[in-house]
Amino acid sequence: MSYDALTGRTAVVTGAASGMGEATARLLASHGVRVALLARRAERLTELVATIEADGGQALAVATDVTDPASVDAATERVHAAYGRVDLVVNAAGVMLPNPVTDGRTDEWQRMLDTNVAGALRIIRAFTPDLIAVAEAGGTADLVNISSIGAHIPFPNYAVYGATKAALTYLSQSLRTELGPRDVRVTNIEPGLTDTELAGHVDNAELAGQLDGMFDALTGLSADDIADLIAFTTSRARHVNLRQAIVLPTRQA
Repeated sequence: MSYDALTGRTAVVTGAASGMGEATARLLASHGVRVALLARRAERLTELVATIEADGGQALAVATDVTDPASVDAATERVHAAYGRVDLVVNAAGVMLPNPVTDGRTDEWQRMLDTNVAGALRIIRAFTPDLIAVAEAGGTADLVNISSIGAHIPFPNYAVYGATKAALTYLSQSLRTELGPRDVRVTNIEPGLTDTELAGHVDNAELAGQLDGMFDALTGLSADDIADLIAFTTSRARHVNLRQAIVLPTRQA
């Protein structure tokens, strides 16, 4: 598969310190994309930049908390100062904290809403003007949001997480009506069971055990599988928008 069309583009990837964000940043950089890496863990980002540069790529570490508007504003300024306009945005930052709603874990609810929904919106607000300007100039412009199969299929104890992902899926659908006519592509990706650090956020021993059992039974996807899909999607001709992709392990119904 040729990803030659990616060469020379400039991307912002959130959640780049691990999982799907890190895998996507690595793959894009390997195909000639300048990648701004946004995440909270500065040390992890610095290590990733070193790895990408050692492989001949270009990357910029930008410690960012997507739940903090001032942090996002500062990151936007830094990216623009270093790279100018961005033409590819990947919203990969996310947090999954399952527990019964009856537990009333409002701190977890707020964290998921702030990261999975409001965090994505802050990044969209910051870089959509770039995407529109690039498209108006005849370039290819992409916004990719990583949602979840949980946006459609209910899982016990994942109600709030699923609701945040349903919001992101709907947001992507609605944004296509605003940005599509301006030649900006919006892609929503909904992975099923995928091996990332999200599972490590689960502090409920019973639910963590259920996840481990699912990985054993279903042979979950890897973060690299999702990165490959993102690279494929964003390397198509600019008039082609792979708008929605649900990607599951073959054994997951």
